[in-house]
Amino acid sequence: MTRTLSYHARTRAPEPGAPLVFAFHGTGGDEHQFFDLVRQIHPGAGIVSPRGDVSEGGAARYFRRTGEGVYDMEDLAGRTARMVAFVAGHKAAHPGVPVYGFGYSNGANILASVVMARSDLFDRVGLLHPLIPWQPAPADLGGRRVLVTAGRRDPICPWPLTEGLLTWLADNGAELRTEVHDGGHEVRQGEISALAELLTA
Repeated sequence: MTRTLSYHARTRAPEPGAPLVFAFHGTGGDEHQFFDLVRQIHPGAGIVSPRGDVSEGGAARYFRRTGEGVYDMEDLAGRTARMVAFVAGHKAAHPGVPVYGFGYSNGANILASVVMARSDLFDRVGLLHPLIPWQPAPADLGGRRVLVTAGRRDPICPWPLTEGLLTWLADNGAELRTEVHDGGHEVRQGEISALAELLTA
């Protein structure tokens, strides 16, 4: 099986001059969750939207966990390596094309883990309500635009952990933008607007 076929994914090729956008769904989502949103934001963009291959009570995820906010770190490491190969394969198939990625919740977490492992794969990254409960190793994020969105009262992604991730991103050179609201885990219009700017500016 080639690297680009290692996940079930919905895809379209980029038009000339447009980026390739990877879209990673949240727990219980699938390859359709953000596909049309990308089409609306950037009609010419290429899209790769992989479906998570871990089932949690029938809900698709990208890696296993043993409880809310408690990750199976060995499983995460293996699935991060698999996703790195998947992204790298699609990137290689479109040489010279800018590569962007965004994800929500569990999708943001696998994307963040991929970026921490291979910061060269993405030019721009959007992390919507990420939860990174471990201390990442240093990475070179210089020149990479990173958007982080969050809710200060998010019961799934506690604000102090989000602050820790923001500090890590800034300390490692990311061109950081945030969009924070006072609510919970829901995605609000301000986050969609910030994502649109990331993908099109």
